[in-house]
Amino acid sequence: MGIIIIFVPSTEPRIIMKKPQNSLVIAIIVSMLIWGLSWPSAKILSGHISYANFGAYRYVLALLTLFPTLLFLKAPLKIKKKGIPVAILSGVLLALYNLFFFKGLRMGFAGAGGVLVTILNPIMAYGIGLLVSRKRPSRNEFIGLTLGLTAGCVLLKIWNNADTLFASGNLYFLAAAFTWAVMSKFTSVAFRYGYSISFSLWQYLVTMCCFLPMLNVKELQTTIATADIVFWINLFFSAAIVTSGATTLYFYATAKLGAEKASSFIFIVPFAAAVSSWLLLSESILIHTAIGGVIGILAVYMINKKRREII
Repeated sequence: MGIIIIFVPSTEPRIIMKKPQNSLVIAIIVSMLIWGLSWPSAKILSGHISYANFGAYRYVLALLTLFPTLLFLKAPLKIKKKGIPVAILSGVLLALYNLFFFKGLRMGFAGAGGVLVTILNPIMAYGIGLLVSRKRPSRNEFIGLTLGLTAGCVLLKIWNNADTLFASGNLYFLAAAFTWAVMSKFTSVAFRYGYSISFSLWQYLVTMCCFLPMLNVKELQTTIATADIVFWINLFFSAAIVTSGATTLYFYATAKLGAEKASSFIFIVPFAAAVSSWLLLSESILIHTAIGGVIGILAVYMINKKRREII
């Protein structure tokens, strides 16, 4: 909550509190918790299907759940013509992100990779934003980014795992983090072309079209015939809850808060992923995980902390 001090002649300074965007902040925090839960869920799915089929299933289902949402909200499906190239480029970048993310899960170290992506996402987004705007970070932003990087090092136990950090699989996670950071700059201006949720619909449609040519029909038939209830629950969660819900809400937040501020909340995800992995996969939560998670949350607080302004 920001504070503005207004000096009025012959009176004491009055402190007026800026109206906080509480609902938006709470919503994006919930989205980050859902993203954390998506890591063990995606790990389960990675052992059953290829990345191309995973992408196709995910975005077909995402569109099937997002379209009724637009109808319920009575939001127009159209976006401005100027937004079409942006939606296409964003959709292609989202497809690339999913490709790198899924291949990284299969080839790399899932725990380390999850931290790499979620810690480097906001740092890269901030870096790109600062380069584009040609400005220096504020003191709070600099402290927050430093805390975020520190949280990543603690969560990774970098002092023990430096030799495996850039293993071949983890390079995919680095590519995923960079791709997401670039894409977030495009989704942050989606509001210029219509409703953010309408923009997301077209973005997801492009992403789906990127995966459909690579769809393995034989694998699809095998999946339908043999997949168990655990697979379908995780696929529905990944498509409807994570993509249509949490990710669409994140894109909406980037349009309201800006790519840099919205991305800072991603520092919450590693801790959420660790807790959900403990609950679903019986993975232990170690002391360095708890410490790194707390530091990551502090990073979000510092980046989003308002400075006092004198008017």
